[in-house]
Amino acid sequence: MFATIRSRLIIIGLLVLVSLSAMFVRYRENLAGDVTSPIKLGLDLQGGMHLALELDQSKQVSADPKRDIDLALTVLRKRIDEFGVTEPVIQKVGDKRIVVELAGITQPERAKAIVQRSAFLEFRITDKTDALSKALPAMDRALRGLGITSADTGKNGKPSALQQLLGGDSAKAAADSAGTSGGVLSGLIQPAPGGPPGAYIVPETAYPRVDSLLSLPAVQRALPRGLVLRWQAQPTSVGVQSYRFLYALDDRPIITGSSLEDAQARIDPLTNAPEVAFTLDRAGGRKFQGETARHVGDYMAIVLDNRVQGTPPVIESAIGREGRITMGGKTIEEARDLALTLKAGALPTPLKIVEQRQVGPSLGRDSIHGGIVAGFVGTALVILIMIGYYRLSGALAVLGLLIYILFTLGGLAAIDATLTLPGLAGLVLSVGIAVDANVLIFERIREELIRGKTVRLAVDEGFRHAMNAIVDSNVSTVLTALFLFQFGTGPVKGFAVTLIMGIIASMVTAVFVTRTFYMIWLERKPAMQTLSI
Repeated sequence: MFATIRSRLIIIGLLVLVSLSAMFVRYRENLAGDVTSPIKLGLDLQGGMHLALELDQSKQVSADPKRDIDLALTVLRKRIDEFGVTEPVIQKVGDKRIVVELAGITQPERAKAIVQRSAFLEFRITDKTDALSKALPAMDRALRGLGITSADTGKNGKPSALQQLLGGDSAKAAADSAGTSGGVLSGLIQPAPGGPPGAYIVPETAYPRVDSLLSLPAVQRALPRGLVLRWQAQPTSVGVQSYRFLYALDDRPIITGSSLEDAQARIDPLTNAPEVAFTLDRAGGRKFQGETARHVGDYMAIVLDNRVQGTPPVIESAIGREGRITMGGKTIEEARDLALTLKAGALPTPLKIVEQRQVGPSLGRDSIHGGIVAGFVGTALVILIMIGYYRLSGALAVLGLLIYILFTLGGLAAIDATLTLPGLAGLVLSVGIAVDANVLIFERIREELIRGKTVRLAVDEGFRHAMNAIVDSNVSTVLTALFLFQFGTGPVKGFAVTLIMGIIASMVTAVFVTRTFYMIWLERKPAMQTLSI
């Protein structure tokens, strides 16, 4: 197949076409991300975000922080992979810190939210016994014991906005009859009118204070057993006022996100609103079906990161492995973010950002410019030396070198590799390595000519005898690069990938392409008695 010049030229043409096609396809894809390059660029060339994260010690519940940081590292890798960032760097630094580098990020706040979100999903039944209302007097007594007293009434005894919403004086009279008048929490927490069982309403302006009061140990002790309180994720507007729902829920979730198998964002065809459809594993589906069958007619709250999502729906029948989470007016992009974080799993402990840097593209432009200048200077010196020393053979090697560069860039584009600053250095370095095989071949051809062999026979013998040395040196370099790729971090891996691709391309050009050029030359000059080498 490789014996004729025609077949060799067809193969070279196909390789050139494949390389150009791969570069064109990647160029079109990268253009959508405002990158005018056929190869993806890393953080140091394109710019992006650098984050340093640590476990939030104030919220850590596990006694094994080393295990938590390893689990967090695994979860973050899954999330970033789903997020679709180009060649992210996610690595543990020491025993307490995770470094995340995201190249080409155009929405840094969205990326931070995905990285930090705990994504702990629970399904809980709302309380039907009105236990919180009955416990409010005891909770207020606990606050008075701490010296905290206040009433949620306006000045001069006028009813508050909340009481007006709930029915003005009638609501106040109901509160008085229940013995809750004058209490801090009793005046601020009221049953939600028309809401599901276990739903209460608090003015948005009072939400921070009520939340802090409810977290006091004395108030927690007054809370009935088997009950937990969870706030709604977003406030609700009623007229010009804004309120926050508080839900009293069973302390035992019927199922958690650990049983989640898949989650996908989609548009509800009936309401045209975004939602997240989820699928549970077999064991989780059986448990979910059994629990929901026991609670038909009850309301079930979907709790994400201790916040109730939307309004708890009523369980009309047993639910199996599949369900959905309504997004309550949020965008489809937010639904996708929720789906990918749920699918990646929950963080064992919340993470906090201890360091954040935005790497500007100006550094990348300077690096690219410096790399291009170094590449042109190095390549020009290689061309001058090869042509000046090896004459015609050097010119053939230079022509092969141009095709080598095309093959290398096409190969990097084909495997969707990301070019970093070390990778750019590896690309420039591989130009010198590319002519190394040609030097070995030319020297063997020179030896065969000195021994008196004809030009055609000297070329054949030169390529044949140099092959062992070429394979030996290139395989040794590839093995070294593979170790760099296996054990190195992101930038080192980028250098290794570029080096390996350059070596493969140099083998093809030196052994196959340059040999084809020799064959063409000898075909045109069959009576040639000597070779300019």
